[in-house]
Amino acid sequence: MENLTFNSPVLQLEGLFISEQNLYPTFLFFLIVYVLIMVSNVGIMLLIANERNLHEPMYILFCNLPFNDVLGNSAVVPRLMVDILRPASERYISYTDCVAQAFCYHMYTTASHTILMAMAFDRYVAICNPLHYTTIMTNKMLAKLTAAAWGVALLLVGILLGLTVRLNHCGIFIANPFCDNASLFKLSCESTYINNVYGLTYTVAVLGSSMGCIALTYSRITAVCLTSKSKTLNSKALKTCSTHLTVYLIMWLSGFIMVLLHRFSGYAEYRKAAALLCHIGPGILNPVIYALQSSEMRHFMLRILCSKKVMP
Repeated sequence: MENLTFNSPVLQLEGLFISEQNLYPTFLFFLIVYVLIMVSNVGIMLLIANERNLHEPMYILFCNLPFNDVLGNSAVVPRLMVDILRPASERYISYTDCVAQAFCYHMYTTASHTILMAMAFDRYVAICNPLHYTTIMTNKMLAKLTAAAWGVALLLVGILLGLTVRLNHCGIFIANPFCDNASLFKLSCESTYINNVYGLTYTVAVLGSSMGCIALTYSRITAVCLTSKSKTLNSKALKTCSTHLTVYLIMWLSGFIMVLLHRFSGYAEYRKAAALLCHIGPGILNPVIYALQSSEMRHFMLRILCSKKVMP
């Protein structure tokens, strides 16, 4: 029996425990959520791409968030919906697909932090050094910030999954609704000491650096607002910072809870809820909080809606 499960090419996902009467309502809920995520995020990307007046550093950097939300949720939610309709004993996934899904999941969560750090730098320059904003936030700087956000995430996640793929695995059961690194290396029949050390270092580095960057940036912005007598500047800073921090805190807290509960097997269902909140929450909230708080984007959205009403 051991030979059959050793390095098995097929794994089994635990999925969600859903009663039969709640099966289709749960499926419908995730379907609505996924459609909302895709329509809102793709719509915002198209709006920014087509409107030349929105080709500003703030909106170009923001465009990375909906792109990340689309990729991350497309890797997890459709598979989750299919598994909801399957019996628990038939929720199989190939090892290769599981690693690919884990890679996309961790890229999504890591890039969310690195992109928000890049956006925080943009807001810092705009509010604390407005006279030099156009000379600092050039197209070259935008390219560097975007490349750094995705490059750092790719490097960290590549090492994370590379350390896991090298291990032989004896188990086949993934105790999670979807594949992630922790669930994969728990299947190993070898020592996972290096994986645990790097995994914790990776988590502390991503969460710690993003939290430090956000805290430092917004403390400087707050100091500028307190010393400034400009109501326009203070209103703009408050609106930008509040939306940025709301999304960041939801993402940070749900991610921290999920990582913490991975160490305690008795809280598996709470961990699943935190993992799903960390995944689908920002995808829904980002378009609402960022786009609707922006007067420029609201103006263009209203103009498009009004033009469609007038056309008939």
